[in-house]
Amino acid sequence: MSTVMDEIPLSGPDITAHEIDLVTQVLRSGRLAMGPMQERFEELVARRTGCDHAVSCSSGTAALHMALLAFGVGPGDEVIIPTFCFVAVANAVLHAGAIPVFVDICPKTLNMDPVKVEAAITGKTKAVIAVENFGCMTYMNTYRAICDRHEIVMIEDACEALGGIHGGRAAGSFGHASVLGFYPNKQITTGEGGMFVTNNARIAEIVRSLRNQGRGTGSGATSGHPGSSQGLRAWMSFERRGFNYRLSEIQAAVGVAQMERLDDILERRQGVAEWYIERFMAHPDLILPSVDSETNMSWFVFVVRLSDQYGCIERDRVLDGMHRHEVGAAAYFPCCHLMPHFAHHTGGGPGKYPISESMAQRTIALPFFTGLNARDADFAAATLELMVSRENLSRS
Repeated sequence: MSTVMDEIPLSGPDITAHEIDLVTQVLRSGRLAMGPMQERFEELVARRTGCDHAVSCSSGTAALHMALLAFGVGPGDEVIIPTFCFVAVANAVLHAGAIPVFVDICPKTLNMDPVKVEAAITGKTKAVIAVENFGCMTYMNTYRAICDRHEIVMIEDACEALGGIHGGRAAGSFGHASVLGFYPNKQITTGEGGMFVTNNARIAEIVRSLRNQGRGTGSGATSGHPGSSQGLRAWMSFERRGFNYRLSEIQAAVGVAQMERLDDILERRQGVAEWYIERFMAHPDLILPSVDSETNMSWFVFVVRLSDQYGCIERDRVLDGMHRHEVGAAAYFPCCHLMPHFAHHTGGGPGKYPISESMAQRTIALPFFTGLNARDADFAAATLELMVSRENLSRS
């Protein structure tokens, strides 16, 4: 009998009969866009983030793009962002016609260094996008204080932090507006999808219009079935240049089911994270994620770093070895400032943001998802330990 294991994936969605039932309800209803599931999904996310308004959309990137436009960010404006983050953040700034201003990160939290954020502010700075890398919420209050002091907008990128709590406040509640993403590797998923949340009613209305081709948000304008002649006139009234960034009722149904199960999902992901932490706590060559005492972490991924005696070459050999043993693992994230299409924004090549570059060269994301079983987690951990040991032997 074969002893070869199936590949252990890096991530995977958690879909149950509840999601399937709600999707089936939508399909039977005949209402596939802009209906009651969308409204329910938005209500659940608004409640969880502690915000007054939630606007669903097609992706977290779309939510970021609309957030920038809604606050008037455009050509010539500067937006401060970390270079160590998912590239969607920098792409959204370019989509708005603005200039990304990269800053380096804190080596402990992997979030932007607040001192460097404040130093990067100029007369052209219009916004700061505060990214909660890997779900870490440290410095969110500090970023908000900096932005308020300089009278600039803070957009909280909580795409990796849904359900987290920091200092008694929910992820998504720190910015003037915040965004969430629901790709299949996130805490909850809608397949593809995102959400914009805020306490600012005027900004929320602008985003509702932007996601729906720039339609007005009066009677009938947000309905997929205008019905009356008055509703039809509103439906065909366009107030601004907009986008088709809507979320379907099918996707919203999955989101409703996921939100109704969120506490259970977070608890199970917490269990996987705690298992990894206990396993690797004493390992001399692995640096574990940092969680401060004020945070109840919502785990998006589990990323370890090789110690600073290693570099990109050694890390990549470790990853190659894990892949040969059918273990899904990956590097997280490459630095944005080193990507060709951002080069003219950086004012320099390698060495410009040394902490981010060092972190990016040594990260390893391990298999991490709600349904990861003990056997596969143990195999993944043992394989990582074996590959690091081999690197040590080759260096001796």
